[in-house]
Amino acid sequence: MIEIHNLTKTFEKIKAVDEVSVMIKDSTVFGLIGTNGAGKSTVLRTISGVLKPDSGTVTVDGMPVYDNVKAKKQLFFIADEPYFFANSNAQSMERYYSGVYENFSREEFYKYLESFNLDKNRKINTFSKGMRKQLALLLGICAHTKYILCDETFDGLDPVMRQGIKSIFAKEMEERGLTPVIASHNLRELEDICDHVGLLHKGGVLLSKDLEDMKCNIQKIQCVFASVEEELKVINGMEVLKKEQRGSLRTFTVRSTREEVAARFATVDTVFYEVLPLSLEEIFISETEVVGYDIKKLILG
Repeated sequence: MIEIHNLTKTFEKIKAVDEVSVMIKDSTVFGLIGTNGAGKSTVLRTISGVLKPDSGTVTVDGMPVYDNVKAKKQLFFIADEPYFFANSNAQSMERYYSGVYENFSREEFYKYLESFNLDKNRKINTFSKGMRKQLALLLGICAHTKYILCDETFDGLDPVMRQGIKSIFAKEMEERGLTPVIASHNLRELEDICDHVGLLHKGGVLLSKDLEDMKCNIQKIQCVFASVEEELKVINGMEVLKKEQRGSLRTFTVRSTREEVAARFATVDTVFYEVLPLSLEEIFISETEVVGYDIKKLILG
């Protein structure tokens, strides 16, 4: 487990990370969401031991990370712009990482290269951005570390390649308990893979919740009531996060379980009602609007 407690990191007069506290459980996919400058990269670089915290603590399986080789062997960090040696190819990078990570699987790596149509002898500086991202991800997966830290790593991958990498993550999680930590500015990119999502804004954690819990406890309801009185019976006593109206059609986003919604609507007269699935984007909009933020401006642009 990765534990971050009151992490603060400042560069000259700029406070990049301000007392961030987050817990990342094993064998889950943790999504770190935030706009450019929110502190995502700084958090990942501190987790990986590249940066030293000004204050607070970062531990991996109970071990402090900075200047700790044993802890760093559990981590593979992939930067937004992956670094490769000058004039290197995939084969030479494999030789390097095989020497660094004792569990690196050479056989698996070359199988993946073939599957992704990456030439092991071609100079990496001739690769496209997407190909370099693919190579970095394959090196990270084949290093067989417990944690893989990805900074905007899916950015630049086409949809087919993105889905391919996500499938490999799922397989590695099931087979050996891999824990991916993925930083991104795009909620939609992480919706189908994350178990837990943390939202960073101006260096602080605005929200950090289990995605399944959020989905279970926030419901979106479309309905037409037989009368205004019937509508009031439903919404009185419910925590309504958002309400929209188009003619007689009402759309409510409420903090409640599906069972509680069904029980309440069973007591009133409606023309019809249905509970709709919520996207990750809708969940975060609802959660952040309650505390006074507009996530559409923070994340969606």
